Formats: sequence, C-alpha cells, structure tokens
Amino acid sequence: MKEAHFPSRRPGIRAAMFVDFDNVYTGLQALDPLAAKRFAEDPKHWSDALAAGSSGENSRRFLIRNCYLNPVVYSKYRTYWTRAGFRVIDCPSLTQRGKSSTDINLVLDAMDALSGSGDIDEFFIASADADFTSLIQRFRAADKMTTVIAAGAVAFAYREMADSVVESHDFVAILNGTTAEPIHAVASVQPQRAQEETKAKPKAKARTVSAAVREVCDFVRTAPGPVAGAMVAHRALTADPSLKTDWGGFGKFGTWVAQISQGVEYTASRGGWVWDTKRFSSDDLPPEADIEPGIEERVTRVTDVPALSEAQFRQLFQAMAARLHEQPVNRSDLSRLVRDDCVTAGQPVSRGAVNFVIQGLGYVNFQLNETATAEGLAAAWTEDVEELCRVALMEFDDAEKVALRRWASGGFLDA
Repeated sequence: MKEAHFPSRRPGIRAAMFVDFDNVYTGLQALDPLAAKRFAEDPKHWSDALAAGSSGENSRRFLIRNCYLNPVVYSKYRTYWTRAGFRVIDCPSLTQRGKSSTDINLVLDAMDALSGSGDIDEFFIASADADFTSLIQRFRAADKMTTVIAAGAVAFAYREMADSVVESHDFVAILNGTTAEPIHAVASVQPQRAQEETKAKPKAKARTVSAAVREVCDFVRTAPGPVAGAMVAHRALTADPSLKTDWGGFGKFGTWVAQISQGVEYTASRGGWVWDTKRFSSDDLPPEADIEPGIEERVTRVTDVPALSEAQFRQLFQAMAARLHEQPVNRSDLSRLVRDDCVTAGQPVSRGAVNFVIQGLGYVNFQLNETATAEGLAAAWTEDVEELCRVALMEFDDAEKVALRRWASGGFLDA
C-alpha cells in the first residue's frame, strides 16, 4: 500500500521558505530602497527566481511559503504576499519595546515542518537575525539543506552553519533584475543551464565570449606572475561587457574563469588569483602573511571584513568619493565603477569587497551622496568595522586599536 504513493511524488527539490519580513525589509531599505519596494510588493518574482531550475530534477517546489510580519506597520503589503501564494502570519508587537513575536512563530512552524510528513529537503530562512542559528543547527542535524537569504550583516556562526547564503548584494541584484540567476542559491543548476544557453546562443555571441577568453589567456600568459582575480575580471569585462550580467550563465567570475582551462588556473583563496600553469603554480602565490598581516588577519578571519590592504582601502574610499561627487549612481553601478577604478589605479579590489563596504556604510547610516569625502567614508567604515569586532567579542590592546583604525580607514585615521 505504501509503495503506491511513491510514483505520485512530483519531481523537484521539496523546499520550505520562512520569511522574516520586518528583518529583510528594513535591511533592504538601508541598502537599496527600490529593491526593498520590489521585495515587499512582488514576492512572486524573487521566489520564482529561487525556485527556478533547468529541469524538473533541479527546480524547487516550495511546499511551504510563510511570511511573518508586523500587521501594525506592514499590513499594506499583506495582499501582495497572499496573492503570491504565501501564508501570512501576523506577528504584532507584544512588548513595550516593540519586539514582535516573529522569532517564536517562525521557529515553531519550521520545527513542525521538520518533523512533519512533508519530507522537506531544503529550508530557506529569509533573515539576517543570528537568533536563528540554533534553528539552522537543527536542520543540519536532520541532514536537511539550508539556505539563508540575508539583507544585512550575517554573523559568522550563522553563515557557517548554513549550506549556502544568498548575500545582500546578490539578493538586491535578483530583486532589481540585474542577474539571470540567484548566484548562490541555484549554483547547482548553473553548469547545465550554461551548456544549454551556449548551444542556443548565436554565433556572433560565441565570438564575443571567445574574445573575452582570448583577452584573459593573453593577459595571464604574459604576466610576470600570478595575477589578482579582480584585474583578470576587469580585462574580461572590458572585452565583453555582457558578462557582468551572470558571467555567461556561470553565475560568478570564479566559476567562469575556472572553466576556461587552456593552461589557465584559478583559486579563490587569498582574495582570488589566476596564473599560467606552464610557468607558475599555487606555490608562486604571494605569501599569505604579505596579504593579511597582524591585526588584519584576525579581524578578517572572524568578522568577514574583506582582506584588503591599507592601500587598497584607501584607494577604494578615494574612488568612491570621486564617483559620488561626479554624478548620482545606484549602488549596483557604484560598486562596479569603484571596482574598475581601483583596478585601473593598480590597487585591485573585488566587487564583492566594495559591496561589503557599501553595505557597512549603510549600517552606520552614512549618506552616499555628492558631499561624501574619502575621509568621511573611511571614518564611517571604520566605525562599522569596530562594531563588527565588538559584536564578535574581539578584544584589543591600545596599540592594536590604533593599528585597526589605521588599517580599516586606509591610513586616514591614525589614532
């Protein structure tokens, strides 16, 4: 009798999504108000993007889609979510300090789903609240896949416990429609999709992509040593700007450059490096101590602050101030332009690092407008780094505090 039920199981990964509306919406408001509006008013768009796959086996079926929100503040968004097929759970404030009941309601429903008969394969938690770390641990102990959707700084333990994290900038890109695939959430389906897209692309497009590959190969083969990944990415995008959408279906630069082969090798360690295998190996990479010395190594290892040098941070702030003074740009374009300017100036910085800094500036309410200066950006970013260290319970003596401020500020703050 039981065997008769198995053939009726529909294909696809059986998934459940639990959305902490208040947490995600307020986080997005600090990063990109337009993305926050799209998150609140068009949940079908981004949830379908997370569910999409290249075949029935790789796609997701969200058997449970719950949204937890404070009806006093966000009731106007209820209709959008119910029409998108979400179950909306009211979580009003129950204390004088405004603390809602979202956490307990979400955890109870998630545990019911874990122990229920739905046989959920993957759990999505849309929240940057580290209070859910214990919940993720329960999922992991039950051998379930877990994905965190973050719109804010994510605690290191929370990040490490999850199988994958849809970072703030990736989620904003999905909401704004500037990326074809959720970079982290559907990485498992990208190679096959990329193959299908390659077959479907016209010959003219194939020649353009080949131009980017040739540019990278020529650049790496004539370089005097391993080359920083940010510089290689800049050369590839110069040859083929369309790659910035989703790197030819591979989602991110590392995956794209790794599949080139042709004597070109890539490693994501130490910020990302590319080299010519006929002349170099991983042994020729700069010593780790030269990249992350002293206090920097401790901070980057514990807090996820980008492992940049003092000179790279300084160039980043100078480039950002110049771009903000030049003309108003949205945050997605700003990160790209600043990344390119840093590469041109000989201080390569990845776009992910720039996005992390922009995100940190939002947390300290720094206004990214034409009045921003390099010194002001450096001071605000340093304040965020110090707060990340405080939350991580890191302790420093007076000399280390001075070193931390000098490094994080790119030398703009000496004490």
